[in-house]
Amino acid sequence: MKKILVVEDDPVQQKHICTVLASCGVEVVAASDGKQGLEKAKTENPDLIFMDIVMPEMDGFSACRQITTDDATKNIPVVIVSSKKEEADKVWAQLQGAAAMISKPFTEEDLVAQINALT
Repeated sequence: MKKILVVEDDPVQQKHICTVLASCGVEVVAASDGKQGLEKAKTENPDLIFMDIVMPEMDGFSACRQITTDDATKNIPVVIVSSKKEEADKVWAQLQGAAAMISKPFTEEDLVAQINALT
């Protein structure tokens, strides 16, 4: 069974993403900020990470950069899920090592497409 880590500080968004993913038959692990997401990436070894950008403790860009450059986690694809839609944000996400970016509001199909493409 695939394991997916959801890093999202908004409880409503986190629950929505987790519910969609659970309906796809994957194991879901959640974290509520970048620092916690970084720790869970190391301890849970997920197959994929969906990461928000604007969060307390550590933002998603910093967490993504650390995950994608750490030998223990660098092979885990990170998908940025954010309301930031500017081209500069997409470029910056790629520079931090993100495999893809989904804009909020997103559809269930957006999430499923990334699962199918990256796991």
